[in-house]
Amino acid sequence: MLDPQLLRHALEAVKAGLGSRGAAFDEATFQTLESERRRVIQESERLKAARNKAAEEVAKLKRAGESAEAIIAAQRELGEELKALEQAEREAEAAFRAFVSLIPNLPDASVPVGAGDEGNVEIKRWGQLPTIEKPLDHVDLGVKLGILDLDRAAKLSGARFSVLLGWGAKLERALATFMLDRQSAAGYIEVIPPYLVNAESLYGTGQLPKFEPDLFKIPHGESHLYLIPTAEVPVTNLYRDEVLPFEQLPLRHCALTPCFRSEAGSHGRDTKGLIRQHQFHKVELVAFVAPEQAEAELERLTGHAEAILEELELPYRRVLLCTGDMGFSSRKTYDLEVWLPSQGTYREISSCSWFGDFQGRRANLKYKPADPKAKAAFLHTLNGSGLAVGRTWVAILENGQQPDGSIRIPKALVPYLGTDTLR
Repeated sequence: MLDPQLLRHALEAVKAGLGSRGAAFDEATFQTLESERRRVIQESERLKAARNKAAEEVAKLKRAGESAEAIIAAQRELGEELKALEQAEREAEAAFRAFVSLIPNLPDASVPVGAGDEGNVEIKRWGQLPTIEKPLDHVDLGVKLGILDLDRAAKLSGARFSVLLGWGAKLERALATFMLDRQSAAGYIEVIPPYLVNAESLYGTGQLPKFEPDLFKIPHGESHLYLIPTAEVPVTNLYRDEVLPFEQLPLRHCALTPCFRSEAGSHGRDTKGLIRQHQFHKVELVAFVAPEQAEAELERLTGHAEAILEELELPYRRVLLCTGDMGFSSRKTYDLEVWLPSQGTYREISSCSWFGDFQGRRANLKYKPADPKAKAAFLHTLNGSGLAVGRTWVAILENGQQPDGSIRIPKALVPYLGTDTLR
């Protein structure tokens, strides 16, 4: 979440930043909540001062051997008023925090201003586009090879689920292992986190409260848990309410998990095949850094995601998202888009984001600076897909398709899969 002090002391800058994202700021509600918060705090401070003064008077009267019953009785009344005010203060703070929790992050100064994806800026392209006459899409290829079954998946679970068979299942497993091996070698500590998390974890990374319709919610006793939409959620929250030593930074993790998304509001988009599923696997990269390390870390993390695409010989481009196309919690985001011959275009396969201290504030993620005199400060967090396994599966089939209907497997993946061709 945003630093509340920015709202109190740099409101015009906040409004300008939000405006560049196409997000309106409800100033009237903010002023009402802030006025009530200040009123309760000031009244509480006034009563506490009166209580302290009364305590001094009681002590003075007792030293003089005089009765202090009247003042003591008044103190009791002050105590009851203070209890009520303390409750009112908690409610005012909670209301203010709830309001701030719905405000998106402010974009970094380096982010281009734009209303939507048309305002994104291409940074680079890599790889030679394959020459394929009348390319088939991954669904037709997978069904013909007998490695993809969407009809039986629909029988089991409904739309937007898949069954991978034989070499299709092995390809998925090989890709995931290949990605984990490469990211571990790059310095990421592998984690296997829970796949069900509590609401506090989703709040910490920014999915709650705003994006609850996108989540799968599971009853659990008198409460409930949520299926993770990405490993970002449990991995980022590993250190919630902790203070990490500066010497431990940057701290980097990778995790392979299933991801579960209801895809609310995406009806009619990518309904065919594996592009937009309710369940898919992803290798996630998460980094915790001091603020001065963050910009370099974004380039580093993005480079590690790109390295997977390059080893797999998949043409891609890097795109800097504009203000209007960034995610809710993001301060700056690069999308990596892989070439899909059947669509004749690049499609997102990784999103690498720097969040500033936005998640750090929500999840109370802190570090102790190297200077022993410095106070604990909020960590900056980053994450990115390294990569989305299902979409990589799609890209391998489509870019590797041969005239005889077989699929050429990239050389780097052959030791993991045990074959250089799928037939």
